Amino acid sequence: MWNKQQPQTEPPAVPPAAGPASAVTPFSAPSSSSSRSSSSPARGSARLGAGLVIKGHITGTEDLQIDGKVDGPISLNGHELTVGSTAQLNSEIHAGEVIVYGKVVGNLHARGRVDIKKDGSIVGDISSARISIEDGAHFKGRIEIDPAKSQAAAV
Repeated sequence: MWNKQQPQTEPPAVPPAAGPASAVTPFSAPSSSSSRSSSSPARGSARLGAGLVIKGHITGTEDLQIDGKVDGPISLNGHELTVGSTAQLNSEIHAGEVIVYGKVVGNLHARGRVDIKKDGSIVGDISSARISIEDGAHFKGRIEIDPAKSQAAAV
């Protein structure tokens, strides 16, 4: 009566299956570097490290930071691409917004803003709703600014 024992449940014999190790690692971008307002919902993010070399087409439905080398087109379906300071891209890029700290060779198409930071470099044409080129940045190409792009993306 006083020593009543409760039945104990045993843990499952097979541990949960772990997915294969991936070179793409999720990360949380610091909120201070984000150009989006704090009221917007959090979106998924991924990062390709400096030690990676990719040849082929990259597509995604989340924000992406690239610090390695990429040779091939990049399509992010309206999401943000950050080109890190160690990145070297030989790519045709389609994204919502693009921030360049590294080197890009190829044409860039953004629905929103393209930011070329102090040590960033773009050799190719840019088509965007807005653009910002910091002092010390390198750009060689043609720029087409169409504010209707950001308005169409917002609708």
